[in-house]
Amino acid sequence: MTNKKNPLSANYRLGFLGAGQLARMSGLQAFRYGIQLGVFSDRDEHEPVESMTPHSHTGSFESAEDLITFAETCGVLTLENEFISSEILKQAQEKSNTPIYPSPATFALIENKLIEKQTFEDAGIPVTPYTLIQNDRQLTEFGNKHGWPFLLKSSKGGYDGYGNETVHDLKEALEAFGSLGGNEGHNIIAEAFVDFTHELAVQVARNETGHEVYPCCETVQQDHICVGVKSPAPVEKSIRKKAKELALKATETIDGKGIFAYEFFLKPDGELLLNESAPRPHNSGHYTIEGCVTSQFENHVRAVLGLPLGSAALRKPAVAMINLLGTDQRDAQVEDTEQALAENDGHLHIYGKLDSRVGRKMAHYTLLGNDLEETYGEAEELTEKIRI
Repeated sequence: MTNKKNPLSANYRLGFLGAGQLARMSGLQAFRYGIQLGVFSDRDEHEPVESMTPHSHTGSFESAEDLITFAETCGVLTLENEFISSEILKQAQEKSNTPIYPSPATFALIENKLIEKQTFEDAGIPVTPYTLIQNDRQLTEFGNKHGWPFLLKSSKGGYDGYGNETVHDLKEALEAFGSLGGNEGHNIIAEAFVDFTHELAVQVARNETGHEVYPCCETVQQDHICVGVKSPAPVEKSIRKKAKELALKATETIDGKGIFAYEFFLKPDGELLLNESAPRPHNSGHYTIEGCVTSQFENHVRAVLGLPLGSAALRKPAVAMINLLGTDQRDAQVEDTEQALAENDGHLHIYGKLDSRVGRKMAHYTLLGNDLEETYGEAEELTEKIRI
C-alpha cells in the first residue's frame, strides 16, 4: 500500500509525468531519500527512467483516465515535460486526490508560449516581441514592424529547435505557418529576432518553506540546441543579479511550487528579455549536480515533497557543462571517454537512452575549475573525441 502522507516513508511514491533524462536525474535524488519512484510515459520506446523502477505506466497525456489511474498509485505527481494540458492535470488531481506540482493552476499560466508571454508581460516582466498569427496579413504586418527574418513557433510542444521555423519572406512564412499546423487550427506565434550579446538562464526552486535562486549562467547555443553552459555567466554582476530577480518574480507571479527555469536574452544596451520558461528541471541547470551545493534535481524533489530547500550556491568559482549529442545513428554506446573520466573534478553523465541519433541529447559532462573561460575550453577539449 502506497503511503500518501509521509514523503520520507519507504512506501511513499513520487510520480513523474514523463520518463526522459530529466525524470531520471530527479529520480536518482528521490532514491537518496529512500522513497519509491513511479513514472508515466506516453511513448512506446523504452525511456531512460523506466529501467530504474518497476512502477512504470504507459498511457496518453490526453487521457484524464490514464493519468488518474497512475496518480492513484502515487503520493504526489510532478512534471518532466510540458506536453500536457492544465485541464487534464486538473481532472487527474481532483479525481485521484493526489496533489500535482507545479499545480494545474500554475501550469495553466504558462502551458503554451502564447499564454506564457501574456502572463509575464502582464506582470511587468519584459518579453521578446510577439503576436498570435491568424492570417496572411498579420505575417506581413509583423515582418514590416519587427523586420525580416523572424521566428514562427508552434505555441505548444516545441523544443531543441523543433516546432520553430525561421522565415525570411512572406512565401517562407506561409509555408512555415502550414507546416507548423496553423492551417489545422494550431496556435502559431511570430517572435521577433532580438539583437543580443548573451543567452542567459536562471533556475528557481520554490515551495511553502521558501525559495532558492540558482546562479545566472550563460547557455551556448548552436542550431537552436544548447551545446554548453557557463556558470556564473560571463557578464556584469548587476546583470546576473537582475536576471535572478526577474526569475524569482516570474516564479512568484505563477505561484510556482517545484523547480522552474527561465531563459533570457541580454541586449547590447543591458536590457534583459524573458524568452521562455520551463516548469521542470532544465538542460541549463545540469551543471548544478556537481557545481552547486544542492542540484536543481535534488531541490526539485525537495520542493514538490514540501521539504526545506538546499543551498543553490556554487561550489567552485567556475563550472562548465558540455552537452554530448549523438554522433551516429546506432544503438547507443559511448566511446573514447578516457580523457574526460581521468580529469580531476570532471563528471560524465550518460542518460541511458537505447538509441543514438545525430544531434540527440545523450549525455553531458561537467568540469569544475577556477577560471571560467579556461574551464569551459578544457571541458570542450576533453569531450571533443567522445562518440555516441
